[in-house]
Amino acid sequence: MRNINSVKQEFLKKWIWGLRKYSSQKKNMSLMERKKAIKLSADLAMASTRNKSTRWSRALIANASRDGNNKVLTEHVSPSSSSPPQRPATRKSFRRIRSCRNMLIRRNRAAVHCRTKDRVVAASFVAKRLVQKRTRRLKSLLPGGESMDAVSLVEETLDYIQSLRAQVEVMRRLVTASEIMILNPS
Repeated sequence: MRNINSVKQEFLKKWIWGLRKYSSQKKNMSLMERKKAIKLSADLAMASTRNKSTRWSRALIANASRDGNNKVLTEHVSPSSSSPPQRPATRKSFRRIRSCRNMLIRRNRAAVHCRTKDRVVAASFVAKRLVQKRTRRLKSLLPGGESMDAVSLVEETLDYIQSLRAQVEVMRRLVTASEIMILNPS
């Protein structure tokens, strides 16, 4: 991920633009509509800040573009003429998968020497089920995660967490600044 401060600045600009665009479209919004507008514009701003370089950002944009009411925001973020860039599989990612698999094989061999065979089978079954359950949960939380393999899921999740942290920090600073402006209207 590039410099976090430039990401925050770009996110703030795009978020404010999205809020203005959405509010100009609908003059009298209910509280729920405002909440939806804030969330939608924040999601699209963060996704467009990533320049569609991640699967989660493309999934957020695709999910928002399905709703016809979001057309103004999604057209600015994702022009229909350009197709999203696909990240090619690299040798590095294949090496990472292979090294993880080899490490697991070595761990399993060491476990066989330390425990009885029955305990190893039972423990590995429980561990495998737990990992599968947590992986399914993570896939459901990450936008676009349903179709990812384990390595991509971890990489995309880490990137998504970084983006969410930046988004939260920008929003907190905006709230703090607005509170200061309300308390000290000079």
